[in-house]
Formats: sequence, structure tokens, C-alpha cells
Amino acid sequence: MVDIHADRILILDFGSQYTQLIGRRVRELGVYCEIWAYDNDIDTIKSFAPSGVIFSGGPSSVTESHTPRPPQEIYSLGVPILGICYGLQCIAEMLGGKVSTSEKREFGHAMVKLNQPNRLIDVAEQNVWMSHGDKVTEVPCGFSVIGSSGNAPLCAIADEKRGFYGVQFHPEVTHSEFGEQLLSRFVHDICGCGNSWTAQNIIDDSVAHAREVVGTDHVILGLSGGVDSSVVAGLLHQAIGDQLTCIFVDNGLLRLNEGDEVMRTFAENMGVKVIRVDAEERFLNELAGHDDPETKRKIIGRVFVEIFQEEADKISDAKWLAQGTIYPDVIESAASKTGKAQVIKSHHNVGGLPDDMTFELLEPLRELFKDEVRKIGLELGLPEKMIMRHPFPGPGLGVRILGKVKKEYADVLRLADAIFMEELYRSGWYAKTSQAFAVFLPVKSVGVVGDNRAYDYVVALRAVQTIDFMTATWAPLPYDLLAHISNRIINEVRGISRVTYDISSKPPATIEWE
Repeated sequence: MVDIHADRILILDFGSQYTQLIGRRVRELGVYCEIWAYDNDIDTIKSFAPSGVIFSGGPSSVTESHTPRPPQEIYSLGVPILGICYGLQCIAEMLGGKVSTSEKREFGHAMVKLNQPNRLIDVAEQNVWMSHGDKVTEVPCGFSVIGSSGNAPLCAIADEKRGFYGVQFHPEVTHSEFGEQLLSRFVHDICGCGNSWTAQNIIDDSVAHAREVVGTDHVILGLSGGVDSSVVAGLLHQAIGDQLTCIFVDNGLLRLNEGDEVMRTFAENMGVKVIRVDAEERFLNELAGHDDPETKRKIIGRVFVEIFQEEADKISDAKWLAQGTIYPDVIESAASKTGKAQVIKSHHNVGGLPDDMTFELLEPLRELFKDEVRKIGLELGLPEKMIMRHPFPGPGLGVRILGKVKKEYADVLRLADAIFMEELYRSGWYAKTSQAFAVFLPVKSVGVVGDNRAYDYVVALRAVQTIDFMTATWAPLPYDLLAHISNRIINEVRGISRVTYDISSKPPATIEWE
């Protein structure tokens, strides 16, 4: 079997908003990589045995006295290093060059011209994406200037002998037209990595690993119908068959007919053992009277764990608990533990498992980004509509109903959201948006239905476009499409008299309303 981790790139994170995007780009090139904090010591870095190292960008300035630095010994590892933006400046400063604050900052598109032939860049002139206020003004000994822009004459440098490179621009973003080519030349040509990180190889490796660690034991999985838990179910069913039991807790806050669709996909079509628990009343009773978003999230999470544990206790021979943890969860968890990240809201994954749970954890997706999980799901034969579905929060409609949660509100919102999704699919706009949904507002407005005055609720429609969900812009849905959706919702959903469209970007708004 192919060793999918044989070639590996280490990405040191200096706080760039694009760091995870670097990781995704490297993975797309068929090379395994991991993202670590910049301040790991050299012995830990050596233990990873990287084929090459990439320094990310970051918000700091190397011109200040105390700014992030990797261990100095990293330059003696004997492997190629690529510095991006702040990473370039870090290399230059640490190896004896000079960095200065630029009179003119450079954000957005810029043209970079090739100065001399080199192994990293082979395009004479290219449009790139810049985001910097400092620039290299003197290269370290052994380096040459391989690329220049109007505002940064030393925007690409190289020490070909040692395999050290730095670029002021961001090759990982789609705005840099030859960025993928540059990254490919670094990981494949300069670092010598192959391309064993593929969907089928990942499946083969995951299945073999699950069979090895589980043996004849029984595994339970909390199946939500979301992408992550669905792919875990597909993988483990292929690996261990009847040794897997899925517990599907229907909290009454799912989308229209979602519970039935989950059962059809897994229990009826795939033959997976699924226990369905109808817990709508229990969740709604626990939520009654609560309107704070964080409180609602914690209640929903707590009740889910209680019900899941009650059902799991009935499976006497279960020793493993499978979870749909993915790589961004691992990165964010590590950042929060080291104080490098702030909590905006409680994570919507299960989490918070009680200390006295005796299961061992099985997390077959913990090395994967979301786009990789989707590719694996499609490779496993799961329905494309399920795998390519937009993200749905763990608390479900509980955080798309603003304020207090009631069954009446959930039923109305389900119907409105279903109409919105149906029209997005029909018009081709579902695939053009990254996330879309309806939000229930607990306010009433005056309307006219026939010849009668109506005083009913309001729903807001939200649709965004994004690459990494860290920033997002509202989707420019056509006016005639919005008018048609609004007309259908008001005509077909009793209790709704007004439909609005959210045109807020992230930041300052978040994608979800709560």
C-alpha cells in the first residue's frame, strides 16, 4: 500500500489569514502537509522529518523588537524553505538582510517581473496578490533577487544552493495567476515530493488503519447527516461493516425531511446500522425560555451528549467512539490551547464529552480539510447532493431562529428554507454560493393577504460567497430570483408576511446570525 505520508511539508504559521489556504493548496498538489505554530522547538520540527518547510505570512513586522521567529536552527535542517510575505521578511532578517517599513503599502494586485532564471519562478511577468507594509531592502549573503515589483524591488529572492526562497506576494490565493505553478515547483521540483496524497489512497489508508486499530471491537458514531459524520460513516462501514452502529439524534431542529433522508441514504440504501432517536420534544423543552445564543448552543450540545450516552450505554460491546473531527478543528483547538486564538462562539461540533465516557476515540478525518472530505465522500459513492451541501451548524435551526426557540418557529423556518434551497438549485445559484439559508426573526410586520390585513413574521435570506469562510461577501443573487423566492415563501408559508435579503459581508458580520 502507498505510504501517503512519505513526503511531507511543514507549514509554520505566523498568523496569516491565508495559512490554512497554503495547506489546502499543498494538499491539492498531492503532498501531505501539516500546519504548526511558528514557535515549535527544533527537536519537535526534526521529529516531523519534513521534506521542506513553508513560512506563512502574518500581521507582525520584523522591524519591531519582539516579533514571531522560528528557531534559528531551522536553517541548518538541510531542507528547502519557502517564505511567503512575512515569511520572506523573516528569512531576510534572520539571515543578515534588512527589512524596512515601506513608504507605500501594497495591498491587492501587482505585477511581478522575473529578474533571472531560477527553480522557483519561470514566468517572465505575472499578476500577483500583495498584502504588506514592509519590504526587503537588502538581501542576505548568498541570496539573489529573482523577482521585482514596482513597490518592492526585492519582492522575490533565492539562495539556490541552500534551497531557500522568499516571495513578498501570496501564491496560495487565486488572485495570483501562477501561484499554483510556483507552489508546485517548490514542493515537487525543489523538495522532491511525489503526489501520493490522493482521495483513493487516503481511503485505502483510512480503511486499513480502522481495521487494524478496531480489530473485532464495536464502534459507535453520532450521525448528523452533515458532510463530516456522513463520510466517517461511509469510511467505517467499508472498513468494519456491522461492527459500526450509528446513532442519529433527531433534535427537531433539522432541515425539511432531513431525518428521513439520512435514514434512506444510510440505513436503507447502504445497509448501515442506524438507531434513530426522535428527541424533538426533549430539546424544545430544555430550550424553552432561553434566548441567548451561547446558552442555546450549550443546551443543545449538552442534551445531545446526554441522549447519545443513553443510547450508547445500550450497546454493551462498544469500545470506540467515532467522530467527524477534521483538520481545521485540530488547528483551531491547538491555537486556543496555546492562547493564539479567541473564541467567537462555541464550536458547533459535538465536543464537551463527559470525562467518565470510557470509549476510545476514532477520528479518521482528523488530517483532512473540508474539501478533501468532500472528495472522499464522492469517491465512496455518497450522494453528491449530500456531500456538496452547504455547511449546517451543529445546533441546527436553534441558532437560525433568533431569540427563543419554539416548534411553531422551526416549522415555519423549515418550509421557508426549503423553498429558498429549491430555487437556488433550480436557478444554478446553489453551486455559485458557499452557504445559503433562511433566518427566522421573532418580530411581526403588517402585510396584506387578499383583502385582509395580516400581522405575521419576517424571514431573512442569507447567501454568501467565500474561499475559506474566514471572510465572505454576500452573493449577488439576481433581483428576479429574489423576487420569485420572496413571492413563493409569502404565498406558500403561512405565518410569513415579509422576506428580506442580508447584504452584510464578513467581517464585520458573521455568516450565521447567531
